[in-house]
Amino acid sequence: MTKVTYHIVRHEDGWAYQVDGVFSETFPTHDMAHQAAQRAAQEQHVPGETRTISWEDQNGKWHEELARGDDRPDTEVEG
Repeated sequence: MTKVTYHIVRHEDGWAYQVDGVFSETFPTHDMAHQAAQRAAQEQHVPGETRTISWEDQNGKWHEELARGDDRPDTEVEG
């Protein structure tokens, strides 16, 4: 099973959460960023429909794969 970790970090003039090198929007306080990360992490547990998704990796290459709606990752929030 995949594990997704949301890291609370300083970003721009405030706080954000970061997952795999990608930042969320900036929040004015650490607590607001932490709460947003917890909401996002909880949404990862909600099952959905199986469908084809496209995504771009850090090198700019596009990938297409079948995402099962019942294959949900473990999540945690750090920071």
